[in-house]
Amino acid sequence: MMKISKNGIALIKSFEGLVLHAYKDIAGVWTIGYGSTRYQNDKAIKSGDKLNSEAQANSLLMCTLSQYEAAVNSYVLVPLTQDQYDALVSFTYNLGTNALLHSTLLKKLNEKDYAEAANWFAPWNKITDPQTGKKIVSNSLTKRRAKESTLFKQP
Repeated sequence: MMKISKNGIALIKSFEGLVLHAYKDIAGVWTIGYGSTRYQNDKAIKSGDKLNSEAQANSLLMCTLSQYEAAVNSYVLVPLTQDQYDALVSFTYNLGTNALLHSTLLKKLNEKDYAEAANWFAPWNKITDPQTGKKIVSNSLTKRRAKESTLFKQP
């Protein structure tokens, strides 16, 4: 059973940033801390919510990460390096477990086609525009997917 490394946590934090009050993310989802959308008790983040400290945000992140670590450990059927694992947990943390489960990335990876799997981070760079409901490219997600893919390809 693999666990995310300090490097993987730092990657997620670098993309999510720390915000101690509830805010709507680029897709219009209520978020707090380092990109958490739910509390440890599974209650959704809502308008007006606040965290007291960075330590509280870290605690929430670590709790939140466990479900994404479990998903990667469960769905990936081939050996992974720590960097590959960290990239996949970051991807899953951002997109959710269903995105990983139904992705071509996972399909290629479980076929042991690591090189092709690395190419399947990039297409996951769109958000649903809260105003129009249409999928649009997000520059921040494009950068995130590129970093995750690069990390995944590390020897």
